[in-house]
Amino acid sequence: MSGMNIGVLHPGAMGVTVAQTLKDSGHQVGWVSAGRSLESRQRAEGLRSFTSIDEIAGWADAIISICPPHGAVPLARAVHATGYTGLYVDANALAPSTSLKIAELLGAGAYVDGGIIGPPAIKPGTTRLYLSGHHAPAVSAWFSAGALEAIALPKTGVPNGNVAASSLKMAYAAYSKGASALLLSVNALAEAGGVREALHQEWAISSPDLLKRSEYTAAMTSGKAWRFVGEMLEISENYSSAGLPDSFHTAAAAIYEHMSDLKDLPPQNLESVVAALLKRSQGDT
Repeated sequence: MSGMNIGVLHPGAMGVTVAQTLKDSGHQVGWVSAGRSLESRQRAEGLRSFTSIDEIAGWADAIISICPPHGAVPLARAVHATGYTGLYVDANALAPSTSLKIAELLGAGAYVDGGIIGPPAIKPGTTRLYLSGHHAPAVSAWFSAGALEAIALPKTGVPNGNVAASSLKMAYAAYSKGASALLLSVNALAEAGGVREALHQEWAISSPDLLKRSEYTAAMTSGKAWRFVGEMLEISENYSSAGLPDSFHTAAAAIYEHMSDLKDLPPQNLESVVAALLKRSQGDT
């Protein structure tokens, strides 16, 4: 399936690599430039620019939504309000229950559930777009070239198989981003007690990887922690829906929210992240 018109809303660091893979696969890719930053415009260079969601909805055969989780439902509503009738792929980090709400809004026959695992797809082998639902195999075929690998999950034998991609994304991120929040908070807890240096000395003896992981996690999460707040809340919702304790990831959301002042800054070291966590925790804003 080549030569389709596909809208990507909106091409951030991850979304622009999805758009590039679609271009590499022979499709025409558009985006909505109105109100977007200069950085976004630079990222989207080479994509067809539209001035509104109404305009791109009239052009696109398919739309892929890639945005922070808290924006997924409002974006779906905005697209639905245009009268759009093509396929809609939601590739955001959402609880299955949230994905089902979007499917109900847009119509199950037009909705494809997606979840991306990995960093922005700069090179092959790093990043996978998992897809579920009736049209998942057809959508996976859109990504025939380029760095992003698209994988259609089997629908049969899976509870809520139409949103299996969201279930997979939630389970994966529950550990990867949940563990990161825990590790950073442990460093802040030790600092608050005046024992962070002693903790690091103990780690050097008993768990030598943890200090290195702490520094790496601080650098990798500091500038984009604000994006993880909604994702942790979606995971918490998923835990609750599954009848499992959900407070761990609510706390993880709070940890990332405390780091929100670091948004878009260069990667920060562990010292700076711990300071940000304690500053917000003590109410010194």
